[in-house]
Order: sequence, then C-alpha cells, then structure tokens
Amino acid sequence: MGTRVTVELWSEDDQHAAQCSEQVFTEMHRIDHLMSPYIADSEVSLINRQAAEKPVVISAELYRLLQRAQWFSGLTKGAFDVTFASIGYQYDYRQARQPDDLTIQRELDRIDYQKMTLRDNSVAFSLAGMRIDLGGIAKGYAVDRSIDILKHCGITEALVSAGGDSRIIGDRQGKPWIIGIQHPRKKQAVALRIPLSNTAISTSGDYERYFISNGERVHHIIDPNTGKSSHAAWSATIIGPDATSTDALSTSVFILGTQKGLQLIESLPAFDAIIIDTRGVVHYSSGLQEPATVH
Repeated sequence: MGTRVTVELWSEDDQHAAQCSEQVFTEMHRIDHLMSPYIADSEVSLINRQAAEKPVVISAELYRLLQRAQWFSGLTKGAFDVTFASIGYQYDYRQARQPDDLTIQRELDRIDYQKMTLRDNSVAFSLAGMRIDLGGIAKGYAVDRSIDILKHCGITEALVSAGGDSRIIGDRQGKPWIIGIQHPRKKQAVALRIPLSNTAISTSGDYERYFISNGERVHHIIDPNTGKSSHAAWSATIIGPDATSTDALSTSVFILGTQKGLQLIESLPAFDAIIIDTRGVVHYSSGLQEPATVH
C-alpha cells in the first residue's frame, strides 16, 4: 500500500497478541495484492488493462468496494472518483513529473465515475484509456478488515493505522487514545491532538506526496474536475464509525474545501470534520469545538 501500517493491541497473552497481529499484516498484504494498481496481476490492474474492451468479472469483495466507491461519488457529486487515475497515473511525485495542460485537457473526460459500469460482478469502462485507483478508500477498507480480524481474535482494545487512516476498538486501558493530526506545513509537528475511543479517523493532506513546480505544490490528491492537484485545503480529517467511510470522506472534503466540505459532513450525523484551510485556519464541524488557527 506504499504506507506504514501499525497495530497496537492489549492482550494478557504475548503469543496470542503476536498471532493476532500477524493475521492483520497477512490481511493487509492480501488486500494490497488484490487492489494495488502497481502489482501487475492484481484485480485492479486487470480492470485497468481490459475493462475498456469488455466487462471484467471480478471478486465479490472488490465488486462491493467499487459499489461503495460509486456511492461516495454520487454523494459528493463527483468529488470522490476512483477514475481520477485516468490522469493521475501520469503524475510521478518522486521524479517530479506531471502531465502538461494540453494532455489534461485532452484526457479529462476519462475521469468520470458515471462512465464506469458495475453489473453482475463485472466492471466496464465506456472510454479507452480509463483507469481506476482505490487509494482514496482501500486503506480504510484494509483497516476495517483488520479490526474485524482482531475482534474475531478476541481483542477488545486496539488501534490499527495505515498511513492517514486509523480505527480504534475500545479504549487504552480505561483512557482514550490520543490521536495526533499532522501539521500540514511543519514536518514532524502535530497540529492538533484528539482523544478518541471506539471510532475511526482519517486525514487527507497535501503534504504526503508532493513536489514543488514553479512555486506550486503538486500533490497526489487530484481534483476530478480539473485533473490537477486540489488546492481547496491543506488537510481534512474525518471522524466516524468506520475507516472505509472516513477514508473516502477525508479525500472528498479535502477536494470540496471548507464550505462545501462542512456542508457535506453536517448532512451526515455519524461523522465530524476538522479542516485546515489554505491560511492555516482550523474549522470544525458542529459536533466538535470552535475554530482555531494552526501556528
């Protein structure tokens, strides 16, 4: 998944704890192999190679996750769109490469979740050159699957994190877990700390994978409307009942920006948001506290 995975859990039996943790990492590797666009024999790679030519039959698991992705696309009016990869794959953040404006203009119509058809456990694209990438939802899904494994293992207090996506079961020996939100402009600095129990939290930010080109930050969260990096916020954090949803919603709110992002979250009673805008001002949804400024 190209990210650091952390498992913290409480058990009175060291061997039992190690076995449960090992099951989590095995599951993470399984999902990565299923859904990574960078692994040649993954199902996502198969879709990207063939779905414009014919419907591709896929596993029920991936089909359900794509249905979930499509639901979030509809909810956010396209702010969340796994077909962003139709242009997104042309960015290389390590090599500081990006497609030129002419290429983006020519290929932008390939980013459109409505041109991806899901039917009878198959997926098809209506345009050649379309691709998908589940980077905005798969890590959250993997975290949720890991939590399910730990619950089945008998664990009642744990934290599983994959990059910016985390989920907690129980608390931390009678106290809440303290989760830090990365400062978007200061490396190794924490902007905010939040006490949490029995919940999921995801943060999307423009500081994770990026390079600077002509004074502009080019990062990995692509706005489906433009085919370019979104500049509506510095970071968006979503708190809610499951990591699959918080993962997708943090990407969506980051792209929507403060006003539209908060409107979306206020319409979803189970979720809250913390948005750091492009001035460093912190905005909270109504379920949290008053605005502040990141220094």
